[in-house]
Amino acid sequence: MKTILILLITLFSSFSLTAQDITGQWNGLLKVQGIQLRVVFNVSKTDDGYQSTMDSPDQGAKGIPVTSTTFENNLIKFEVASAKIEYLGELKDNEIIGTFKQGGQEFPMNLSGKAIEKAVVKRPQEPTKPYPYYCEDVTFKNTKADITLSGTLTLPQNKGRFPVVILISGSGPQNRDEELLGHKPFLVISDYLTKNGIGVLRYDDRGVGQSKGTFKSATSADFATDVESAVAYLKTRNEVTKIGLIGHSEGGLIAPMVASQSENVAFIVLLAGPGIQGDQILLLQQKLIGKATGISDEDLQKNEIINKKTFEIVTKSTNPDQLNSDLTNYLKQILKDGPAEQKPEGISDDEFVQQQVEQITSPWMQYFLKYDPAPALEKVKCPVLALNGEKDLQVPPNENLGAIKEALTKGGNKEFTIKELPNLNHLFQECKTGSPLEYATLEQTFSPIALEEMTMWIKLQTE
Repeated sequence: MKTILILLITLFSSFSLTAQDITGQWNGLLKVQGIQLRVVFNVSKTDDGYQSTMDSPDQGAKGIPVTSTTFENNLIKFEVASAKIEYLGELKDNEIIGTFKQGGQEFPMNLSGKAIEKAVVKRPQEPTKPYPYYCEDVTFKNTKADITLSGTLTLPQNKGRFPVVILISGSGPQNRDEELLGHKPFLVISDYLTKNGIGVLRYDDRGVGQSKGTFKSATSADFATDVESAVAYLKTRNEVTKIGLIGHSEGGLIAPMVASQSENVAFIVLLAGPGIQGDQILLLQQKLIGKATGISDEDLQKNEIINKKTFEIVTKSTNPDQLNSDLTNYLKQILKDGPAEQKPEGISDDEFVQQQVEQITSPWMQYFLKYDPAPALEKVKCPVLALNGEKDLQVPPNENLGAIKEALTKGGNKEFTIKELPNLNHLFQECKTGSPLEYATLEQTFSPIALEEMTMWIKLQTE
């Protein structure tokens, strides 16, 4: 939910050119949603013209073969068929002025023979070493999944006993800092809490960083067992008094799952946690983000009808083979009846439908679309703090905070605090619009107001 899918250079590629000598290294900087990615084309001459490879240094990709490289009348074109990448530019005064295209999206990008330096991104809240507290790299075992998870435990001091919280990341593969779009919110949260007397355990998601296991096939229920193993690990540490959970976004869905079944969880904090079923969240999310990005009301209504039917097929399905067949037939019909711009250029209808079906039928998506957090929330007996940003377009505050309050009340929990914080987005940044396109452009990583609100509440629970 916090994860905004960006089809960039993470796939694969290949190239070729003609005419004057343009051999050598051409460097560019691709800027998308505040992210900077260096792109390098390495061009060499052949008997028939030119051939090329592509590097993406910031993604650890090097020597990717380019399918086609052409150069004629000062126009240069690189094509990477397997990744649906195309670059078209014009050579002017030892610089190539052009456009990078992928997945139906276009981004201006110029190429130069000189090395490109990325602009320094300001993140003033990020702490720098040495930290004024104890910091230890740790590992712990999830015996249910038979995997080892790696993380960092920070404590106010090397000796003593302290309350400790476990940070649970949002959707998508996240490292222990929940790093995304140039921000490290969990690093900032961990630093603030530890400086205020509260220990923190944060860890790489399974299959990410130094943690073992496979992320792609896991569901929220699987991630809940990772949290359970983190709780079990903290129970072995003599420095730990009370254990709490802080879940962001999907992590705010997972925290009640764990707390409702464990007597070892003393309190939970839900940061933009879901209170309504997954399919309803996604419908709201798509509508609000679409409106914020300028999509017309007419198109939003059309998209909602399509998505609602798509999600309904999934939520009512009990047979995987039938689900694949039903979705494939429905999406093919949508393409047949709808406008051409519904899918990117350069990809066949069958390929596009297959990609969509694979995404919608992934284990995580099927589980999320069907999961209603209310039953787990009703069983949570420990204190709960639920915070949402007023301008959160991914987990809208009105619908979700209201549902969380209703579920906790229904379950008889009287120790909860529900707050909507003004002018904050899904990442709890002070913002103007709340749009995900804004996340990377903001210097702030996590609102000091939200940090203070959370810290003061936790201190009340651990006195």
